[in-house]
Amino acid sequence: MQTNVKLIRKETIADGTMAFHFAKPEGFEFRAGQFADYTLIDPPETDGEGNTRGFSLVQAPYEPDLVAATRMRDTAFKRVLKNLPIGTEVKLDGPYGDFTLHKTESTPAVFIIGGIGVTPVRSIVAQATHDKTAHRITLLHASRTPADLPFKSDFEQLARENPNFRYVMTVDSGPDGWPGEHGRIDAGMVKKHVPDLRGAIYYLSGPQGMVKAVRALLVDLEVNEDNIRTEEFTGY
Repeated sequence: MQTNVKLIRKETIADGTMAFHFAKPEGFEFRAGQFADYTLIDPPETDGEGNTRGFSLVQAPYEPDLVAATRMRDTAFKRVLKNLPIGTEVKLDGPYGDFTLHKTESTPAVFIIGGIGVTPVRSIVAQATHDKTAHRITLLHASRTPADLPFKSDFEQLARENPNFRYVMTVDSGPDGWPGEHGRIDAGMVKKHVPDLRGAIYYLSGPQGMVKAVRALLVDLEVNEDNIRTEEFTGY
């Protein structure tokens, strides 16, 4: 579907990270985990990266808005996006992508995610919780500090609502009494939180380097490569 959508709200969701809420067009359908392309209309500035960006659809299909979330780098596109007045329209083209939850509910899902790469997972876990599916879902979410974790409160709430969902945070630097893990995701952390290493389907999303490193880690752990699905986020 190609259409214009209107900005209805914007908010800061983590250090240096914002979410933009758009009114959902009538008849717009998508699967949790997909993305759409957003194009600025006659922006006051532009650069070599152009006026279009692809963003995951953060809210689940059952929820009312279309939401895009991003790290706010100093680019023309993101400066314009940050300063868009409420009510401004942008062009939407989508949905696209197949980074979606597998259908076999008896097979566990393990999401190993870096930073803002968690945006499609927010949609997937919310929809699975809403639909009361039997998928056992584990999210290992890595970031530099607790303040850098997008949608932390959403995932904590979903973990309270969904007995099949576990939310594991890991940060480079956390305060005293931090309830999550410390450090990068390594083989020991994966084995600690994923009891059936070879029985799960893995979803990796985040910076390119992180995704490639975790994929290699899983292969070293003798996970079947057919059970590893990836989505790399560029242009942080």
